[in-house]
Amino acid sequence: MITFRLDTRSGVPTYLQLVQQVRQAVRLGVRAPGDQLPTVKDVVAELAINPNTVLKAYRELDLEGLVEGRRGVGTFVSGHIPEPPPDGVKDHRSALQKWIVRARASGLDDDAIAALFGDALHVPAARRVA
Repeated sequence: MITFRLDTRSGVPTYLQLVQQVRQAVRLGVRAPGDQLPTVKDVVAELAINPNTVLKAYRELDLEGLVEGRRGVGTFVSGHIPEPPPDGVKDHRSALQKWIVRARASGLDDDAIAALFGDALHVPAARRVA
């Protein structure tokens, strides 16, 4: 079963944090097709969040085809996120680890590194064009 964690300081909407955690669990093989996600009621009780937030996350995952809701039964993993292509992944990981070492040596902490990486990863369209 997935145990959701929320980072209130991340700036990422709660529903998106849930979506990302399910995607990652499937991508890493922690959850496989047929596995049931926690019920909305369980997530609400565990995280003290609005049920509509969980429903929105599950709805988005359903629209992606990653999960399917079964009325009266629950929400189940239905799809599979393709694994990254094996060619070059090791090289990218190594380069990223070296970058992290340099970033830490320059005085950045983990939060600053994550913010910088997230900013670079999600460059707004306006900045991509320039």
